[in-house]
Amino acid sequence: MPGPRRPESAGSYRRETRAVAAVALLALAAGVVSDAFAGQFWGHHALLAGLASSVIVVLLSVALVSEAVDRRSRQRWRVLAQYVMLELVGNARLAWTVMMELAGLMPPDARTSASIDAAALAVRDTPRLAEAIRDLVAADDRRRLLHEKITRLAQHSDDVLSRWAAVMLNADAYAGVIDRHVELAADMAGLGSLLDYFEPTDNDSGRRLKGQSNAAVQIEGEFDDDWLVDRVVQIIQLAEELDRETLQLALRIVPVQWWAARHGDAHLEHPDGPAFLRVLSAGGGRGA
Repeated sequence: MPGPRRPESAGSYRRETRAVAAVALLALAAGVVSDAFAGQFWGHHALLAGLASSVIVVLLSVALVSEAVDRRSRQRWRVLAQYVMLELVGNARLAWTVMMELAGLMPPDARTSASIDAAALAVRDTPRLAEAIRDLVAADDRRRLLHEKITRLAQHSDDVLSRWAAVMLNADAYAGVIDRHVELAADMAGLGSLLDYFEPTDNDSGRRLKGQSNAAVQIEGEFDDDWLVDRVVQIIQLAEELDRETLQLALRIVPVQWWAARHGDAHLEHPDGPAFLRVLSAGGGRGA
């Protein structure tokens, strides 16, 4: 089914713009060459000549002028854009690492790059992850803890997006990024509402009434353990993917070497450096 229209990445957005610019320049060059060798063709076909020139002007305006304005806008607030990206990275990382910890697949030294990479590999091992989540939801006490964590993670995601969504939507190149993080937040909020409604906790009966107002209850209806396992696996894998891809984009917006030169901190020059890890953990260490 057709989904939301979004670029695959900020890089793909730039490639599309450059492709439009290349087509416009080729059309302009073809028009100049044909005017020299086609004799009176354009003079005898004034309507066609007017349409062709209008199309070339529109393509050049969209590809060159709009991109120049948008690039200048992005450059003015690129440090803020990176800060927001790191906030989104922290939120996504918090989501998948918390649920991986509940599933027993998170290494004990979760603050190091090696342990994060090892946990990310476990996330992409779908059969192993699904089996661990199936064991998690089969135990009543751990299932209730998962319910509580998903509710808190959804609230934390909502807080992060409420602060920064409007900022990121100012640049088309980053609109697709924020849209995917909204997708993650919507998945967690919908699952949390389903659990609130169909599996309310004893100490908070008001959450069942609140969950009832979420459209997910009407759309999804009752669910079994297999559906719950699949949904949790999807959320974990989406969060890990957004963590990885958004971090890569953030490091392209403002390179780590720029921060190292600005602060004179050699530890920042490599992503495994402790100072760089402190920058990342500052955005995502709060919440669940």
